[in-house]
Amino acid sequence: MNRVKPAIIAVSTLAIASWVGFSFYQAYQPKPVRLQGQIESQQYSISSKVPGRIDQVMVRKGDEIHKGDLVFTLHSPEIDAKLAQAIAGQKAAGALAKEAEKGARDQQVQAAKDQWQKAKAASELMEKTYLRVNNLFNDGVVAEQKRDEAQTQWQAAKYTESAAFQMYQMAKEGARSETKTAAAEKARMAAGAVAEVEAYAADTKIESWFDGEVSQVLLQSGELAPQGFPVVTVIDTQDSWAMLNVREDQLKHFEKDAVFNAYLPALDRNLEFKVSHVAVMGDFATWRSTDSSQGFDLRTFEVEARPVDPSVKLRMGMSLEVEVK
Repeated sequence: MNRVKPAIIAVSTLAIASWVGFSFYQAYQPKPVRLQGQIESQQYSISSKVPGRIDQVMVRKGDEIHKGDLVFTLHSPEIDAKLAQAIAGQKAAGALAKEAEKGARDQQVQAAKDQWQKAKAASELMEKTYLRVNNLFNDGVVAEQKRDEAQTQWQAAKYTESAAFQMYQMAKEGARSETKTAAAEKARMAAGAVAEVEAYAADTKIESWFDGEVSQVLLQSGELAPQGFPVVTVIDTQDSWAMLNVREDQLKHFEKDAVFNAYLPALDRNLEFKVSHVAVMGDFATWRSTDSSQGFDLRTFEVEARPVDPSVKLRMGMSLEVEVK
């Protein structure tokens, strides 16, 4: 019995000494660093290329929308007026192109022919008159001046006939090929102007380009929407990732393609994430100086990580905790 007590005391003393030593060892061990991050999701802004007044918004916050769904409509009298103007210009250009292609009207061709025949008859008359005057001059009846005047009038009549004949030929041939081409291109240009305005008019009915959940509706019916201003924002709930701000002395735990565990309070569970992108943040995001005498700062890096299990339902704004040693 006397031998048992000293043994118990020795064992107890050893146990206490071991516990104290282990406690001191634990106390001097570096504590794990806890990093906090949050879940981000891909966001899209739905806007219009043209300004206008909001006619109707078809969605509300929280609605699920799909690609091709009508999101909102605009009322723009200016576009309607420009469209009417463009259509009128297209019709006018088309009429000019047809006129150039068909050439002169039958009545215009006939009128040009009649002018040529008239000039031809006048030229023949002046020729006969000159011949008579020339015979009289040869007989010594009239002076040389009279003969020269008759010859000049005959030559002028011939030139008038030639000019009338050329006008008649132009009327028959119609417009030149260059004129026809220019008229046709003007018609095409007018059609392009109509298509442009129609495209703007179509953009007054804004459809979604992607699937997602409506997160914000920034403008309501009756409000003016500037060009390119987001009216509705959509979150793609299927495209979410974790975002962490990591000091560079802890960056070794978050190399590209590294996998780590994180606790999400919102789901009350741990999830695995795989690092997909690492990028340094701006100088304003430095944490502390490693050597204040030299002014050398530790930089902060932005780490993006995708969930290993993509089926997990993550929502933008969820917080997460990661412990690193």
